[in-house]
Amino acid sequence: MAFVAGLGGCWAYARIGAEPVDLVRDLSVGWAFAASGLVAWARRPANRTGPLLLAEGLAWFLGNLQGLPVPLLFAISAWGEALNMAVLAHLLLVFPDGRASTARERRVIAAGYLLVAVGGLIRVLLYDPTADSSTSYLSCPECGPNAFLVLHDTDLFDAVDLVYRWAGVVLTVLVAMTMVRRWRTASRARRRVLLPSWVAVGLTLTFVGWEVLYLLMPEALSSADAVLTVPSDISEVAVPVVFLVSLLRMRLRRASVGDLLVTAGRAPTARDLQEVLRQTLGDSSLVLGLRTGDGGYADPDGRPLTAPPARAGSSVTHVDTGQGADAVLEHDSALGEDPALLAAAGAVVRMWLRDARLRAQADERADKALMVPRRLLQAAYEERRQLERDLHDGAQTRLLYTLMTLRRLGPRLPSGADPALRRTVAEAEESLRQALEELRDLARGIHPAVLGQSGLGPALTALAEQCPVPVTVEAEPGRYQPLVETTAYFVVCEAMANAVKHAAARCIEVRSRRIGTRLVVEVADDGVGGVDDLSSATSSSSSSFSSSSSSGSGLRGLADRVSAVGGTLEVESPRGKGTWIRAELPCE
Repeated sequence: MAFVAGLGGCWAYARIGAEPVDLVRDLSVGWAFAASGLVAWARRPANRTGPLLLAEGLAWFLGNLQGLPVPLLFAISAWGEALNMAVLAHLLLVFPDGRASTARERRVIAAGYLLVAVGGLIRVLLYDPTADSSTSYLSCPECGPNAFLVLHDTDLFDAVDLVYRWAGVVLTVLVAMTMVRRWRTASRARRRVLLPSWVAVGLTLTFVGWEVLYLLMPEALSSADAVLTVPSDISEVAVPVVFLVSLLRMRLRRASVGDLLVTAGRAPTARDLQEVLRQTLGDSSLVLGLRTGDGGYADPDGRPLTAPPARAGSSVTHVDTGQGADAVLEHDSALGEDPALLAAAGAVVRMWLRDARLRAQADERADKALMVPRRLLQAAYEERRQLERDLHDGAQTRLLYTLMTLRRLGPRLPSGADPALRRTVAEAEESLRQALEELRDLARGIHPAVLGQSGLGPALTALAEQCPVPVTVEAEPGRYQPLVETTAYFVVCEAMANAVKHAAARCIEVRSRRIGTRLVVEVADDGVGGVDDLSSATSSSSSSFSSSSSSGSGLRGLADRVSAVGGTLEVESPRGKGTWIRAELPCE
């Protein structure tokens, strides 16, 4: 419709001798309004500003139809020649919400349409273009005839036309006064929205004032009229564009709630959420208050909030999660003029509160669930340590005593004793020595004594000395909980056993250090790598070194053991580039 109306109006305008530059300016203004209206309508269909912009674009070309040789079209065009001004006044008074907020604004809008409907009709009933074509902006004595003409009275027409024009001037002043009143009573947030439109409207009103002066003194100002035509038209093109930009800025501001939603989904702290709320709502003084134990509210730093707000011009919005108002937003009262934006921000806070409550409940359940395997692991640790003591104090001590007895027996045999008897004693001594070594290895695998006596660092050093490949150990001094030390020790045991048996490593690096409240243990080798699954690497060698780690059932078992004490296990093993294992264990 806008395209057809523009082409039709342009053709009619060209018939009466309009210059190409005049046609371009006319099309630019009308189509700018129409295009801006279509975009605004598509982006914000519930807002009437878009349809009004489109109506302004259509009405812009209505007056040009006076250039067509059709009496009925000429009459309708002359009747609605000023309709675009009434639509523009309507648009100015309802922007940006698309509706009038006071009865005074509604009366001014109705007066504009009434002036065009009634005053324009009376005027066209008396308008004879052949008698005085200058009363139309087209100045076309050949236009017409007027199908609505009922009385040929030039003096009466001039009087009606003068009243009609001055009524339009009065309405323009009323619109300006209403807009000034809206500006003075608007909040800061509202003024930020209205400011771009005011700049464009100010330019337009400046040229409207010029037209009033030109109406009063046409001969004295005729030379300046041609100079101001171009900037006048440019300002008219800028009006719809600025309206559209202002509307889209409001939409983008509401769309920024999406970023707020993403931020809330990342479980930020209350202080971080407050900062994002300030940026999204454009209120640097906003305070997020959370319910305290005594039923009051406090900001993220723990300072209590007063009710009513101590700051002037502030309002409070309660955020109810279904269990009472768990939070409040103390903000500039200007935000109350955009309830949709404020409601969206409240919904994000509500989601954050519910998410925080669910996370707390999940952590509590996880802690309870973690206590069971941790208690089992603690019990197994105590059993292993007790078994190591029993072996050391019982069987190992008896074997050692027996070995010492045999060693004392050999030298005391007579010089003429049977050689076979001497060989039997020597074989028994050697067999007993081997059994004692194997028992020591078994006890060390169950629970290394050096770990309990000296700590993790010396235990890792002792473990490295038994490894058949070079091992570099960097361990910070210090003691940790026995269960944590034991878990870290067997992580290193398993990693080193896998590096020797499966990865064909030529060197191994072991690091142990404390970072904050975590004990971090890392084992890296230069083997073949390629561990795709935690359960794919296991140790079951019977060598003296791997027997120390025979308690593990592979990296999958280690992951379960580490998880049982509240830790994490990471494995990186790119094929051909070695394996890196990192365990983090809570040490407080």
